[in-house]
Amino acid sequence: MAAEPVFISIAFALGLLALIFRLPPMVGFLLAGFVLHGIGYESHQVIEQLGDLGVTLLLFIIGLKLRLEDLLRFEIWGGASIHLAITVVIFTLIIVLLSALKIPLFSTLDFSSSILIAFAISFSSTVFAVKVLEEKGQLQAVYGRLAIGILIMQDIFAVLFMTISSGKIPSIWALTLVLLPFSRPILYKILEKSGHGELLALFGLFMSLVMGAGLFSLLGLKADLGALIMGILLAPHAKSSELSKTLFYFKELLLIIFFLNIGLHALPNTEIIWAAVILTLILPVKSIIYYLIFNKFRYRGRTSAFTAGSLSNYSEFGLIVCAVGISSGMLDSQWIIVIAVALTISFLFAAPLNMQLSNIYTFFHDFLTKFEAKKLHEDDQLIDIGDAHILIFGMGRVGGGAYEQMEQYFKNQIIGIESNKDHVHTQLSLGKNVIRGDATDSDFWEKVKHNLNIELVLLAMPNHNGNLYTAEQLYKQGYKGKIAAVATFPDQEKELRALGVDEVYNFYLEAGKGFAEHLCNQDILKNKEI
Repeated sequence: MAAEPVFISIAFALGLLALIFRLPPMVGFLLAGFVLHGIGYESHQVIEQLGDLGVTLLLFIIGLKLRLEDLLRFEIWGGASIHLAITVVIFTLIIVLLSALKIPLFSTLDFSSSILIAFAISFSSTVFAVKVLEEKGQLQAVYGRLAIGILIMQDIFAVLFMTISSGKIPSIWALTLVLLPFSRPILYKILEKSGHGELLALFGLFMSLVMGAGLFSLLGLKADLGALIMGILLAPHAKSSELSKTLFYFKELLLIIFFLNIGLHALPNTEIIWAAVILTLILPVKSIIYYLIFNKFRYRGRTSAFTAGSLSNYSEFGLIVCAVGISSGMLDSQWIIVIAVALTISFLFAAPLNMQLSNIYTFFHDFLTKFEAKKLHEDDQLIDIGDAHILIFGMGRVGGGAYEQMEQYFKNQIIGIESNKDHVHTQLSLGKNVIRGDATDSDFWEKVKHNLNIELVLLAMPNHNGNLYTAEQLYKQGYKGKIAAVATFPDQEKELRALGVDEVYNFYLEAGKGFAEHLCNQDILKNKEI
C-alpha cells in the first residue's frame, strides 16, 4: 500500500485527537511520527527535504513580521548570549556529574563531548515556539516579540557553529550580500506587480526558497538564514502582511511533515529513553535562567515567566549538533536518538504548559511580583487610558474603521489598544487616540493607571484566539460592561456567544449586507421596484 494515505490518515487522526484534548495539533503529529515508525515506515530524503522547506518558509514568514532594530536591542542579543553562556556551563557540569555517576550512555562522555551535548540542548525550538504563539495569537505580544528575538539570535549562533564545525569558509562572493538592502526598490516593484493570487504565492516561494535559501547555500551560508533575511528585506512593505497570509497554509502543511520526520528516525530502547528523560528533567534549569535574565532586564514577572515558558523546550538544532559530533567521532550514534526523544518529550510537556501559562502565573503571581524592578522596561510600562468609556482592542483595518465610525458619536471617549508598534504609529499619525498594549495580557487591568469607566469593549483583533482569550480575561477580571467582537466563521461566532459576548460581527457575512446597503443608499438602481 502507498505510504501517503497512511501518513495522512495517522497524522490527521492524532492531530485531531490532540486538538480534542486542547493541545496543539503538532503534539499529535509528533506522536504520529513514532507510530508510523513503529509500524514499519522510516524517514527518507524526500520527507526530510519537505520538512526543511517548512522550516525555511517559517523563517521567511518570521522575517516578514520582524523589525531589524528589535534584534539590535541589548535585551535581545545580550539576553541570548548570556543565556547561552550560563546554560552551557551549568548543563556541562550536570552532564559531567552524570558521567561520574556511571549513568548509562552518559558514562561514555568525556569533557569535550559533554560540552557538545550541553550546547545542543541549550537552544530552544523556533518552530515550536512560533507555532504556539501563532495559535494563541500572541506573536505581537511583548513576551512574543521577546521570545522571537531570542530565537532568531540563537539561529544566528547556530549558523556560526555550523560554519566553524564544517571547516568550510563562506565564498568570497558572500561579501556581496551587503548590497541586498539596495535591491529593496526593485523587490518592492515586483511585489506590487504580483497581484493578490497565485502569482503572489509564487513570488513568496521564489524569495524564500530561491533568492533566500538557494542563494545563501550557494555562497556557503546557512539556507534558513537567507530566507529570514529576505523576509526582513520585504517586511517594511505594505503587502508583507498579505504575503505572509498567502504562504501560511504552504508553511503549515510542510511543518506537519517536519514534525512527523522527528518521530520517523528510530524507536528508542530503554537506555535511550532513560537518558532522554534525564535531559528532560533538567529542562526547567534552562527556563529558570531565562526568567532571571528577563527579570534583570526589568520586565514584569508575567512577561519574564511567559517568555521563559515559550522557550521551555529543546530545539531541532540539537539533532544537527549531534550529527556533527557523530561524524567527528565525539559521540556515539545513539545520542542523536536520545536528543530526538528528549526533543519530543519537551514538546509534549511544553504544549500543555504554554496553554496553561496564564493559570500557572496567576497561582505564583504574588511570589513573582516581589522580584519586579521598581522602574519597568519601556515595553512593559503601566497603561494610561485616561477617561475613556470605549476600548477597541486591535487597531488594524477593522478596529481602525470602527474607531472612525464611533468617533462621530462618542468623540474623545474612545481609546484604541494595539500591540503592533507600527500600527500604533500609523494610527497616531491619523490623529487617533491609540496606545500600545497587549490585549491578551492577563495582567492588562493591573497595568491600567486610572479607575475604569469602560462601558463597551470591541474585540477587533485579526486572530480569533486572541479575541476569545481577551474576552475570557475581561470576565475573569469582573468586567460588567458590554463586549462586541468580530468573527470570520460561524463556529467562531458560536464560541464567542457561548462565552457571553453580547454582539458578534461576522465581517464576511456582514460585508455582503453592507455592500448591498451601500448600493441602495447610492440609488444605483433607477427603478427600485425591479
